[in-house]
Amino acid sequence: MPRPPRAALAVAALLCCTLTACGGSGTAQPASTGPASAKASASATAGPSATPAPTLPPGPGGAAPVFSHGRRDGGKKVALTFDADMTSDQGPRAARGEHFDNPALIETLRRLKVPATVFMTGRWAEQYPDQAKSIGTDPLFELANHSYSHHAFSTPCYRLPTVPPGEARADVERAFTAFRRAGAERIVPYFRFPGGCHNEAALREIGPAKVTAVQWDVVSGDAFAKQAAPVATQVISQVKPGSVVVMHCTRSAAPTTEEAVRRIVPELRAKGYEFVRVSDLIGAAAGR
Repeated sequence: MPRPPRAALAVAALLCCTLTACGGSGTAQPASTGPASAKASASATAGPSATPAPTLPPGPGGAAPVFSHGRRDGGKKVALTFDADMTSDQGPRAARGEHFDNPALIETLRRLKVPATVFMTGRWAEQYPDQAKSIGTDPLFELANHSYSHHAFSTPCYRLPTVPPGEARADVERAFTAFRRAGAERIVPYFRFPGGCHNEAALREIGPAKVTAVQWDVVSGDAFAKQAAPVATQVISQVKPGSVVVMHCTRSAAPTTEEAVRRIVPELRAKGYEFVRVSDLIGAAAGR
């Protein structure tokens, strides 16, 4: 099973730890046990008339498959992905004015006409329901799952609080429920593990949710970056045909991302790259 590059995990985990006050002893939020959480989230992707997003075949024992990049021989296509991280205990910080959103980034993607996949936590959608709906109804984007409250699905995972045993699937479905309640429609059955941390047991646990676990092969380095230029240079130098780039949609922890995107997009286009969504890469890999 493909695993994320060590450097990728380190950067993603750094963001995770700061956003959750790394080293704390927080406990996972209880997953919803109502009827909505018991439904398979992957079946409610976009609207009733939409074509279901492509997924990969399940792994052994029904485990969720893992996707890290698209075909290298499928043309110069690249998917920018943005993690919208927020934990359940960060509401008071948001109320005090800390920004876990990044509307300027989303508007820049729209202005530059860049398709993208946003991996959102359910808590982010609950904090910013209007933005979640706006992103999740815009044909330029697709909305994917980054757990409900950014807790770890396997350990060790950089001292993140962990999802209780047996509640992984419910956590994933709780996030999907939060997206739908916000009014999002363009929801795809893709899941990104907080910190990138996963093992075979975690993949089996989320398998019944019928999601494809999406990792990455290019680390942007935007987490806590103080300057945009190094972020842009890192992405431009690492991208290959079929790449999945991990970036962030949280001003609080990734304040230079929007500026970096303004350089990344024209330079990669000048190199002949086309920006696509993760579903486009998975569809090509699956022969769709």
